[in-house]
Amino acid sequence: MAGKKRSAPSTNDITPRRSTRGSTRLQPNNEAIPDVLREMLADVNNEEINHVSERPSKRKRPGEKPPPPVKEDEVEDVTAPQPTIETIMRDTDEEDGDDDDEIEFEDVDITTTTTTTQQPKNLNLNLSALMSAKGPQKGNRRKPANREEKERRVEIHKAHLICLLAHVELRNRWCNDPDVQDVLEPLLSKRLTSFFRPKSSFNQYSKIESLKRGIQEAKEMFKSKFSITERGLRRALWAENDDQLNNYKLPDDFESTHKRSDFLKAARKMEGSRDVGAQLFCALLRSVEVEARLVCSLQPLSCAPGGPTMRTPQDSKKKPTKAEFYAAAMAKHESKYPKPQPGPATPSPRSRLGHPNATAYRMPSTLTPPTPPPPVSRPLIPKKTVVDESKFPVYWVEVLDVAQQKWLPVDPLVTFTQSNTRALEPPSVDRQNNLTYVVAFNADGTAIDVTRRYAKAYNAKTRRLRVDGINASNTAKGERWWRRTLRRYSRLEPTDLDQIEDNELTGLEAREPMPRNVVDFKDHPVYALERHLRRNEVLVPDAQSTGTVSAGSKAPLERIYRRRDVRIARTREKWYRLGRVVLPDSVPVKVLPPRKNLKSRLLDDDDVEDEDDLFADNTGVPIFTESQTELYVPPPVVDGIVPRNKFKNLDVYVPSMVPAGGVHIKHSRAAQAAFILGVDYAPAVVGFEFKGRHGTAVINGVVVAEEFGEAVRAVCAGLEGMEAGEEEDRKRREVLRLWNRFLKGLRIRERVMEGVDEDAEEEEAGDWLKKGKDVEMEDVSEGEGGGGFVGLNDLSDDEGGGFVIDDGDGGGGFVVE
Repeated sequence: MAGKKRSAPSTNDITPRRSTRGSTRLQPNNEAIPDVLREMLADVNNEEINHVSERPSKRKRPGEKPPPPVKEDEVEDVTAPQPTIETIMRDTDEEDGDDDDEIEFEDVDITTTTTTTQQPKNLNLNLSALMSAKGPQKGNRRKPANREEKERRVEIHKAHLICLLAHVELRNRWCNDPDVQDVLEPLLSKRLTSFFRPKSSFNQYSKIESLKRGIQEAKEMFKSKFSITERGLRRALWAENDDQLNNYKLPDDFESTHKRSDFLKAARKMEGSRDVGAQLFCALLRSVEVEARLVCSLQPLSCAPGGPTMRTPQDSKKKPTKAEFYAAAMAKHESKYPKPQPGPATPSPRSRLGHPNATAYRMPSTLTPPTPPPPVSRPLIPKKTVVDESKFPVYWVEVLDVAQQKWLPVDPLVTFTQSNTRALEPPSVDRQNNLTYVVAFNADGTAIDVTRRYAKAYNAKTRRLRVDGINASNTAKGERWWRRTLRRYSRLEPTDLDQIEDNELTGLEAREPMPRNVVDFKDHPVYALERHLRRNEVLVPDAQSTGTVSAGSKAPLERIYRRRDVRIARTREKWYRLGRVVLPDSVPVKVLPPRKNLKSRLLDDDDVEDEDDLFADNTGVPIFTESQTELYVPPPVVDGIVPRNKFKNLDVYVPSMVPAGGVHIKHSRAAQAAFILGVDYAPAVVGFEFKGRHGTAVINGVVVAEEFGEAVRAVCAGLEGMEAGEEEDRKRREVLRLWNRFLKGLRIRERVMEGVDEDAEEEEAGDWLKKGKDVEMEDVSEGEGGGGFVGLNDLSDDEGGGFVIDDGDGGGGFVVE
């Protein structure tokens, strides 16, 4: 029947998918097709279906199984096989997307399609690897420094401190320059100067207020006139590799004041770095006879482990993220297709013909003169500013309040504060400024460490970054070095003002509150936690806690003890090397378990008890406190016989271990001298040198009876004289041997050159003279020994010209056969 749709043939094979465009175009003409022709087309269609297999789908990915055959009218759910979990690597995030919406069909030759079916393959996935790949990537972990590296950093830290102290000393001397003060003094008016010189009739309060007002007005005036155009000092950072040092460059606007003339030039122009500004402000106050200090927060290389390092430049070959990729694509698209600029554009008449009000359009008059463009204003030159600097100063000034006998800090440029010590310490996250050493220089060149005045947590945080507090075992050594370094800048006799200031700084350190973080209790000089005690540290039995602290809201409370209740415990061998022995029947306060990795500990650990584990067994190492020991008393010397141990020597680790009636002679020739005299002696063992698990005894001198001490010292002096004489004779013989060899060479040359052309000989002699003129010889006086050769006065008449003549027949140094 014409116009009736034919139902789809029922077959198990999937019919080939046809495009719907052609069918929709032919639908309106179905009624015009005769029935006979329609039946013929249906028969042809059935034949094509019987010969044509399934249309090939799109190209499959590796590991993807073919879809199961389904009917066109009915689709059933098919359960996929369980995948085997395996690690895979994903290149992009788009691999998981569904591509069914982007299928593109191609024209293929259906006669060449294969009828073989692919076997199903397993797709292996690992979700843990996927999540780890999506997670944040861990940066390169820094290799921990060993003991040698730590010691090297401490030595560099000390050298840097000395250089910075010399730098501040030079700048302090420039502040006393009369030329600089003459340039700056006119900046202060007479009225302003009168505030710094109050009348003697004023009471104490009036003098204090007058000084504060004068400092405030001078600070405001100086800030309005001085311009910061350069960068000052900043925190020194370690480089992680050589490339960072090779690629490091100073900023273009780095401070250019290197000489006194540059400092004077900066005073006249009133511009420079903020460090120079603070120094000029100090010179300004000194010009009107105000007692002012130049204070500097030194910025040396860190000596503590884990300090900040130089920033690593971004890797240019790094693969961009998806957000960066899309941002770059959008930028490229916008650059290629710019957005139209908004504005009242005049439409053309043709474009407005379809508009109802097109007839109301008026053509713009061509006789109207164009609107002149707005006048171009002259661009203002921006004032040069310095960016990327710390918000806290490196240099500032301290002014003496005579009425209160107190130093007041003044920062005229950076923080613009006065008498506020807490406003000058930068936070710990500041990479450009770190308050560790604050040194104040007086006008007379003396200096004092005032770090405790400005550090909020000196004992808890600041002290651990200094050379005198970096390691608890080396604290005493670092304190001695720092005191010895500042001794050059200290007064021979401290004044009353110095004593008042010392008491003030000591009080500030004592009033420092208890730390709130558990980490700050480590190596704290006042408080201690039991978790931070070292292997050789114990608490006294009657230790009283002063408080509690916890590492978090869910962590248990820990008791806080005083550092004075902590005692050092040592092994029997260690106490013996300190001249003490453990009392009998003493119970050890602690038994140390043996370390698992002794080799790495000996290389990296900072513990002073390096050799304790060398005497350990499987049960551990017992240790004792000093209260469980007594002074060691060695056997005395009787009838000139020195007592010895089983190794035929005597242990003298400390002076108290020298036996009664004996004397320790520390001389390398002491054993030889005692042997020459024929007196009894014993080599003195003063310590051990440990290399790994092996220790070698160090012998220094001998121990003899007290009555033979002077004789042994006299023989040692004689042996030294004989050794010096032998060394002089050896040098004399070596000089004579060289002269003898030189003379032999000259005579050999003279014999070889006999009969040679005279012109060639003169030419060779001229070359020798020419070479001799190029070498500048220094005049050597006869009394100084002629440059290492024996003088004429030292030779007898039989020694002609410095050569030893064996006999009269000696042929000029040659052996006569």
